[in-house]
Amino acid sequence: MVFARKFVALCLSFSLSGVAVTANAAGPLLRVGVLVGAPPMSFQAADGTLSGFSPAIARALCAEMAVECEFHPARLDFLIDELVADRFDFVATGLLKTPERSQKVLFSKPVYRSITLWVARPGVNPGHRGVRISTFKGSAQEAYARAKHWDTIAAQDIGQMLEQLKAGVAQAAIVPLMTSIGLRENPEFAALPLQSTVLQIPGLDVYARFAVNPRRAGLQEELDRALDRIKRNGSYERINSEFLPFRVE
Repeated sequence: MVFARKFVALCLSFSLSGVAVTANAAGPLLRVGVLVGAPPMSFQAADGTLSGFSPAIARALCAEMAVECEFHPARLDFLIDELVADRFDFVATGLLKTPERSQKVLFSKPVYRSITLWVARPGVNPGHRGVRISTFKGSAQEAYARAKHWDTIAAQDIGQMLEQLKAGVAQAAIVPLMTSIGLRENPEFAALPLQSTVLQIPGLDVYARFAVNPRRAGLQEELDRALDRIKRNGSYERINSEFLPFRVE
């Protein structure tokens, strides 16, 4: 009898475990692409966790939508292609909604206001002959600089951009304000004789958004509603205070 009871209990345990696994497997699961090397907006912590303002906003959105989210490291220059290829459901990275990108993917409501900075020695201005400009590979800033036929060199992250400026490979940089926070907080960057000014360019002074898989129009609407809720319930403000030195909107 004892053996029989143990056998029944074991079978029941396996049965319940199977139900739990099946329920998790069948539940909503979103694949989220996240940049690394762009603190404080997004970076990989020492324990491997993807952290920063943008991943934290994405986690809050997932919680509001009551879905499980898997976060995967990604590169800026591949984000749009990976969404089109159905490798991600959305990307937790602030992207500018350009006409070219809008032809390929969907975009959420604005997540925050994006401003672009010109970083260079005093007196060195955009378009000067002989000035090579560091831009993030795949960024709207890179596309703008190339459209103006400026001499550019691509950087994958702020670490590489800093190295280009230190070595003199680049004499200037065009960088989003949010990403520039990590750059300006680096002592090596602070030692360089560079100053930052805001670029008054309509196409680069706009709102940044999360990009969404073009197959997931319903997800775009859910993200928009969740974004409205976290801005109302204080979650957005809390994340803002945790990662950024000023208030964004």
